[in-house]
This record gives sequence, C-alpha cells and structure tokens, in this order.
Amino acid sequence: MSKILILKEKKEFIPELDKSLIVVKQRQYFVEDLNQDFHTNYGVIGKDELKKKDGSIIKSSQGKEFILFSAGFTDKYKRIKRLPQTMPLKDIGLIIAETAINKDSIIVEAGVGSGALTACLANICKQVYSYEINQQHLDASKQNLEMLDLKNINIKNKDIYQGIDEKEVDVIVLDLAEPWQVINHAKTSLKIGGFFVSYSPSATQLQNFVNELNKQDNFIVIKSVELLERFWKVEGRIVRPKIMPIAHSGFITIARRIC
Repeated sequence: MSKILILKEKKEFIPELDKSLIVVKQRQYFVEDLNQDFHTNYGVIGKDELKKKDGSIIKSSQGKEFILFSAGFTDKYKRIKRLPQTMPLKDIGLIIAETAINKDSIIVEAGVGSGALTACLANICKQVYSYEINQQHLDASKQNLEMLDLKNINIKNKDIYQGIDEKEVDVIVLDLAEPWQVINHAKTSLKIGGFFVSYSPSATQLQNFVNELNKQDNFIVIKSVELLERFWKVEGRIVRPKIMPIAHSGFITIARRIC
C-alpha cells in the first residue's frame, strides 16, 4: 500500500507590506515503501508514522506537520511514465462519459502507447483488450500497468488493421494513424448499439475517418469534438485565467453501430 503526504500551504500577514505572503508552499509527496523512513524537503518522517490511519497529522524531524492518507488510483496514475502524445485526462473523461463505460463493459483499444487510456478504462470496466505493435510502447505500457496493479487487461502484440478477435464488444477506442482501416473489423466486433471512437491529432485524420464512416450503413457519427482546458487562478478577490497556452491535444470522433 502506498500513501500520500500533504504539507498544507501557510501564509503570514506582513504589516509593513499590508498583505499576506506564502511562507510555506503546499507540497504533496507519494510514499511507496512504508517500511523505511521517508525524506522530504522539510525533514524525515519515520516509518512508524507512515503506518498511522488515514487523516492522521504526523510530524517530520523538523516539526513540520503533514496530513497522511492512502493513495488512490489517480494518485498512482499521475506517476506513470508517459510517452509523447499521451492522451490527457480531459479527453479520456469525455470518451468514458459519452460511451457510458461501466463495470460491465468489454472494451477493445488499439494504439496503447504508455497505457494511460488503458489504465483509466480498466479502472472502471470489466475487461480491456489492447492491440499494439510497437515494442517500445508495449514495454512502457506493461510497466505502467503493473505499477497500477490492474489485472483486467489483455495486451496483444497484434496489428488491429488485420482484424479483431473479440465479438459483442461494447466500445472500440482507437489512437491510430489510419483509424478508417478498422471500420470493417468494427462492423463484426461491436455489438449493436456499441460505440466506435477515434482519437486523432490531425484534422486530416479526423476528416478521413468521418468521411469513411458516413459511407457506411452500419454506423452513425454522433459527434467530433476538440476539448480545450484552461486553468484559473483564484486568490482572494483575484479570479482570472492563468497565463499559459491552451494546447491542442487531439480530435475525438464518436460513432455508433446501428445495424
């Protein structure tokens, strides 16, 4: 079991400046091994302290107070090793919500990459079957998924362009260069009413996929979307967007098999 340590932010009012300043910044630590002392920027925390119950206030050797609680899936997920163009949580969340993935869902995905989407799907569904041909991606995803201790995943070193083994699948999710090559396989793999999703970084990929789907009698295109995420600063009476670029991540197309 792993734990999270939170050092809360502290402020002090400076009369000379007539305002409060941060004297201790909020910090979060991930503790993987509870059988040894944990070293922080603010002193050492003994291993016996780390085994206390969730919500406990524990102190470091420098007298700093930390809040202790068990790490959840999201805490562990943030520690996975990411490859370039890893799908962000904002896009993963949309896919899960729009396709109504739940504890009974059977999912096929292709283009595993670092396993970010794979992990989030497996955390809530019944079974994930993943297709990947890149050995570097296979190695990275297996390492990440082992760290997250997810058992309901079957990763195949197989080209999904050549076919899909599984039938009566609830959802197929693709993160591939040419997703339109999977359309004919999806016809026989998806159950009636099942969802077919493609995640593509370029508008050309989006265009080709949607145009090919529109030629099919078996599918209807529900939507194609791009999500932009903007962070906000809230500090006292200051409420404004943070100064940072709003980066494009990818286009999501959601279709459904109707016959």
